[in-house]
Amino acid sequence: MVANNMEPFYLTHPGEVIKDELEHRGISQRRLAMEIGVPISQLNEVLNAKRPLNTEMALLIEQALGIDAAPLLSLQMKYNILSAKRNKSFSERIKKISRIAAAL
Repeated sequence: MVANNMEPFYLTHPGEVIKDELEHRGISQRRLAMEIGVPISQLNEVLNAKRPLNTEMALLIEQALGIDAAPLLSLQMKYNILSAKRNKSFSERIKKISRIAAAL
């Protein structure tokens, strides 16, 4: 979320951030995958937003690149939430649920 509770128009997957960082540093996906011990296909799917970044992968990347895992995982969580909100069938399902908890 950004100022005034507005949602960003474009969702940013943490894989995009990592991919940009690899390009900036001149590190290939293959080299990173080998260094952290994961299949290149798995890393590639994360970098291309086809697979979510999980905690283990974030920690491996943190160790290899020095990029703190916590903000990457926070970005993944925000991506997941906004993706779910933008899913029309899920959004309709949410609208049908009435509040059962009283406001404090």
